[in-house]
This record gives sequence, C-alpha cells and structure tokens, in this order.
Amino acid sequence: MSPAPCGFRPLLSRQARLGALAGYYRKQFSNGDSFKVDAFFGRSLFDLYSNFTFYLVNPVTGDAIQQHDSRAQEGVNTQYLHNFRIASARAVLAAGATFDADEINVGLYPRIGRMPIGVTTRSLLFIPNVAPYAQQSLDFFNGRLHLEAGLRWDYFHWRDDDLVNPVTSGVLAANRFQPKAAVAFSPSRAIPLTLSFNYGRGINTQDARGIIERPDSPRIATTDFSQAGIAYNRSRLSLSADAFLIDRSNEEVYIPDDGTFEFKGPSRSYGYEGKSAFRLNAFLSLNGSLTQVTQSFYLGTSPRLYVEDAPHNVASAGLTLSGWRGVFSSLRWRHIGNYRLDELDPTIRASGIDVVDLALSKTLRHWVDLNFDIDNLADKRYYETQNYFESRVTPSAPALFRIHGTPGYPFSVTGGLTFRLFPKR
Repeated sequence: MSPAPCGFRPLLSRQARLGALAGYYRKQFSNGDSFKVDAFFGRSLFDLYSNFTFYLVNPVTGDAIQQHDSRAQEGVNTQYLHNFRIASARAVLAAGATFDADEINVGLYPRIGRMPIGVTTRSLLFIPNVAPYAQQSLDFFNGRLHLEAGLRWDYFHWRDDDLVNPVTSGVLAANRFQPKAAVAFSPSRAIPLTLSFNYGRGINTQDARGIIERPDSPRIATTDFSQAGIAYNRSRLSLSADAFLIDRSNEEVYIPDDGTFEFKGPSRSYGYEGKSAFRLNAFLSLNGSLTQVTQSFYLGTSPRLYVEDAPHNVASAGLTLSGWRGVFSSLRWRHIGNYRLDELDPTIRASGIDVVDLALSKTLRHWVDLNFDIDNLADKRYYETQNYFESRVTPSAPALFRIHGTPGYPFSVTGGLTFRLFPKR
C-alpha cells in the first residue's frame, strides 16, 4: 500500500509575462520544389515563488525561494524540399538548418513572503545552438515500401557570467550527431496492414550553469529510441501496436533548491504501447491509448537501481461528438498508474491518478460559439506531481524523508463565448 503524500510541495504563486513576434516566407517552384524560412523573437519574464524543503536548511527563516527567469529568444529555421525520382522510386530530399539563441538572466533568492532576503544565484547566460540537417525518403512499389534516413548535427555554445561568484564564470562548447532511420512496408493491397521499424536519436543538455560549474561532467546526453510496430487502418477503424527500447546515455535529474540539472548515469527502458480509434457514426467516435513501460533501470548497477519519478503506466480514452446540430463535445479520461519514488525501495510509491474532463462547444450563430468546460468532472482528489525527499515541515519538527505532492485541480467549471469578426459563410 503506497503512503499518501504527507507533506506538500506547494508552488505558492507565480507571475509571468510573455510576448512573441514571428514571420514566415514560402516559395513554391515550378518543378515542385519549395523553400521556406521562418524567424521568431520572444521575450518572457517569469518569477516562481516556491518552497521545497520548508525548514530543513534554515529553521529560523524557512527555505522559501524566488526563482527568476528573464529571457530573450530568437531563432531562424530554413528548409528546402526537392522532389525527384530514382528509377521507379519517388524521392524527397529535405535539407535545412536551424539557429536558436537564448539570452537569460536567471536568479535564485531566499525570501520571506514576497521579500527577498539575499541572493543565492544570479547569472547572465548566452546559449546559441546551430543545427544543419538533411533527410532523404524513398517510396517503392507505389508507396507500399517507404524508406527514410536523416542526419542532424547540433553545435552548442554556453557562456555563463556569474554575478555572485565570478570565478565560476566561463565558456564551453559541445556538439553531437543525431541519426534517424525508418522503414514501413504494406504486404498486401487488399489488407490495410503496415509493418514498421523506426530508430532515432535525440539529445538534451544540462543547463548552462551546471555545465560551466561542473566542466568535467557530461554536457550532452543522448537518447536512442528503437520501435517496431504494426498498424491497421480501415475507413472506420484504426489500430496500432508497437514495442520500444530506449537507451539513454544519462538520466537528467532536476535539483530544485539549486535550480540546475545534473546527469545521473546511463539507463535503459523498454515496453509497449497501443492505440485505437473507432468511428461509431458520422458524428460520434471513440479512441483510446495505452503505454506500458515494463522496466526502467540504470545500467551497470549492482544491486540494480531503478529509475524513479517516472510513471510506467499511462492510458487515455475519449468519446468525441463532432458537428451534430452545431455541437462539438468530448469526454476525456486520463490515467497514470502508481510509480516508485525511490531507486532502491519499491514500496515508496506515488499514488496514481484517474481524471475525467468534459468540453463542449455549441454554435449559436455563424459568428458566435458558446464554450463550456468542466475539469475533474468526478471531483477526484489527486496529486499532479509527487516527490520523495527530506524536509522539515515546521521549525521544531524533525527532519524526515517524506512524500511531497502538488494537489491537482478540483471540480472546475469554465464558460465563455467565442466571437468571429469576419466569419466564413
């Protein structure tokens, strides 16, 4: 029996301001080729007032912190698509590049209420990323056999100007290749069945402060994802199932009070998933999905250490009504099974969740819609996030390891109107 969360990790409050500007250009050539480019600029200000460990470190003033993130993001994406043939095969070559840069002012401040009482961290970060890529696809036998391969190269540059401890400032760089490959085959035209295999590599990095302050640690982690599946598609019925294997060079772990990420070691996960969709009639459809991770553990550990804080069972289902007398509605269920919170002790677990939501939209006139949403229709008590760590809940209480949870939303009703100023007739 999993213990219920016995302490809260409340996100006390937050304030955010966001703004974005984007542009897009596309050119279609007479031979079927196309070129497109888009650019964007975003500005955000974000302050999160939280308390993770209550009075563990400082029994007098408490451990509440203000996490500040002020950033400007700019980027450019380009892509060229070339259509051609190789013998009887249809081919598409996609090539392009992306550029993204983050300029961030990040800070951590101990606080009482909304009043900062010191500075733990304040850094000015500059993180540009350049990534050219190319992808080639081929279709044989009138599309029954599809082959695809691609390669992307990412270059990262991190600069950290530490305003609290300038000796930890610095500049570092790293790069990684990301290959991908896929094959899909339909054995028969009479049976709408497709067999597929996919492989791809993704990457993630530590944050700039963690990289600069720990230069000997890995800077980039890779995730190799392999998947073998089967899919069946008829006019009213769609089914798919697959098995997957995920190898990570390093699991990324968030350190809340420090505000950084660190890599914990290589891991492996595997499991299976299934999806289905069925159209009952012209207006009503039913769909569902299930993902089951059967094992997730750190490689090279004895006794074996299991990856914690990661759900192994996730499912969803929905009933959708579309276009019946101007009504669009959906009834959605989402499920997360209970999961372990400690890498060694399997009895320390987070409780699962089962939540039902209802959404409804009704066209009143061609220029106005009524919107109506109910979150947590059954008013289920649940926790969105749960973690297991040491804390002291009052200044005089003992320091204990306990489960901390962030409560989910209760039964909530939202209504509104959507107006179209220039409706289509």
